[in-house]
Amino acid sequence: MTSQTSILYFLLFQLTIISQPCHRFLTDAAGGRWNYLRKSIGISAMHMQLLKNDRVIIYDRTDFGKSNISFPDGKCLIYTNCTKSMIDDFQPPGTEIGKSNVPLANGKCHNYTDCTAHSVEYDVLTDAVRPLTVRTNIWCSSGAVMPDGSLIQTGGSFEGERKVRIFKPCSDDKCDWVETESSLAVKRWYATNHVLPKGGQIVIGGLDQFNYEFQPERGSPILYKLPFLAETTTNRLEQNNLYPFVFLNVDGNLFIFANNRAILFDYSNHKVVRTYPVVPGGDPRCYPSTGSAVLLPLKNLQAPSVEAEVLVCGGAPKGAFAKANNKKNATFVAALDTCGRIKITDPNPKWVMETMPQARLMGDMTLLPNGNVLIINGAGAGVAGWETGRNPVLSPVLYHPEGKLGLRFECQNPSTIPRMYHSTAILLRDGRVLVGGSNSHDKYEFTGVLYPTELSLEAFSPAYLDPENSILRPKIVTTASQTTLKYNQKLLVRFTVAGTVAIDKVSVTMVAPSFTTHSFSMNQRLLILVSEKVMCLGKNTYAVQVTTPGSGNLAPLGYYLLFLVHQDIPSKGIWVNLQ
Repeated sequence: MTSQTSILYFLLFQLTIISQPCHRFLTDAAGGRWNYLRKSIGISAMHMQLLKNDRVIIYDRTDFGKSNISFPDGKCLIYTNCTKSMIDDFQPPGTEIGKSNVPLANGKCHNYTDCTAHSVEYDVLTDAVRPLTVRTNIWCSSGAVMPDGSLIQTGGSFEGERKVRIFKPCSDDKCDWVETESSLAVKRWYATNHVLPKGGQIVIGGLDQFNYEFQPERGSPILYKLPFLAETTTNRLEQNNLYPFVFLNVDGNLFIFANNRAILFDYSNHKVVRTYPVVPGGDPRCYPSTGSAVLLPLKNLQAPSVEAEVLVCGGAPKGAFAKANNKKNATFVAALDTCGRIKITDPNPKWVMETMPQARLMGDMTLLPNGNVLIINGAGAGVAGWETGRNPVLSPVLYHPEGKLGLRFECQNPSTIPRMYHSTAILLRDGRVLVGGSNSHDKYEFTGVLYPTELSLEAFSPAYLDPENSILRPKIVTTASQTTLKYNQKLLVRFTVAGTVAIDKVSVTMVAPSFTTHSFSMNQRLLILVSEKVMCLGKNTYAVQVTTPGSGNLAPLGYYLLFLVHQDIPSKGIWVNLQ
């Protein structure tokens, strides 16, 4: 790259920063701090999942080329691919919409040897990175954590598109990916997984898959049709229903959002029980338009009927994909600056629209322990895919669900690193948000491109972790590394606070860590437990009695992070296992 080209890229980057002001809706003082953790973990963090031992499983794809982290002791893997990519056949250059069933000529296969890893385990407590072994392509796959804490990962691309893999967490650094002998019923690329109330998970959709199945499945895998996914596919190039937004409703049915529409689905009886209104404006919100969505915190859990609300933010307007992928004259349309919020349990649900401080697509929405939503990463124009995003949005935004309409957004301090396509963000046990990834290219590209491949990790610390809040920050008093809970259990949570405690501003929350990829955090869930009373046990020591959720419809079986929140400031979480 010439010096003139370098200067041009630098100027373009500066212009994109200037073009992305964050208009402050709640306060003129942006909050939060950024900490640079690692220059490189060896791979780009396309997929992330926090496990019960405070280690994060991260992976990208096996055919990116050689990564920057080698296997130990000279270990190498041989990968095999026997199909042609649709990207090479007839897709517009620069897109990432698919692969085909077309075999290579004369039954040939392409073999390649790679001595580098494409999955790692990141230890949050020690900052250590360990290479892991993935034997088939996990590109754009999905997953969920089972009740025993194991990560079940499904699908991917090419030779990995029907694979099921398991990662069981360990403390001796000997655990690794295991590919099971079972396989998915069909190829799954860009599918969505969700855990079910009593264990197991459902796997929904993917490229050209208008159906769903369950994992684990006894005997041969069974496939069930879901016509809604076909109905929401506008055309094959737009593909606006990939990675559909799926949430378990409090009645045990699934809220499924694809493109600009949503249904409530009874997966046990395989039928649609409700159709929701189209989002006002009708613009697409799923990949490649790629907005994001979150189930807002569940509260009043002992009420006869618990309310549930979904928030969908950002995306790209209709036609943005075709314009960004125009071979002769690519144009990058401004992203959507709207959010739609809907009470999915309401008898007559309606979308309520809100305006974000910035237009954003490819953003991640992360539930914080105090019930606020962090919107982070992404671009201000274009769509998801190779080289088709522009204008990095560097400033995160806080969304306050309990705030007044029109006054719910609060801008945060910006990062200096563009986190574009294939970036991720997840909540950690200490209340920080781990941020990584960004690779808008078909391979690892570090120079000569507008947005280089990012191998780094950062942590965003919300303002509740600022030093001046330490006197109000609670600490849960426990000697157990993990606690087992039952449904409808009375639980006494002991905690200390250095300063004066505001009794009426103490709460306990439970957060289900998410499987995050492509701007959607699967299985993310936050519950505000019912608090009955706060007791003073001595100097600076208190206890609050709460009741755990009443059923798997509210909180599926498995591991959660439990936080004590005082005046909107959370403690470090402790791991609890709901059995």
